[in-house]
Amino acid sequence: MNAFGNLALAWGMRHVSEMVALDPFGYLRAMLNPFVALGIALLILWLLTRMALLSWADLSFVLPMTGIGYILTAFLGKCFLSETITSGHWLGTVLIATGTALVGSTEQRTCRSRGADR
Repeated sequence: MNAFGNLALAWGMRHVSEMVALDPFGYLRAMLNPFVALGIALLILWLLTRMALLSWADLSFVLPMTGIGYILTAFLGKCFLSETITSGHWLGTVLIATGTALVGSTEQRTCRSRGADR
């Protein structure tokens, strides 16, 4: 949801007729673009999903696991938005993928505190 929300948001903002800066009404007008609205909705759903994940597992486990979204975002930007992605950017993306795989292969050690059920 994160990567597709960002893609929809970027696509919509590229097709908004005006630059959005300090004018708050520019942001409101931009939100009327269907792609911007879809991007906002997907990012809200992503936030709610991430909140649920954080209630089930440690931050040190969840955050690296959600790092796969950076890889997908770079790929979607290259394919659908024709963005130029440098070799350094791809190298960073590979490092994120490697870290994500390393964290994903470790055992989750989440312990519920006694007051968590209240």
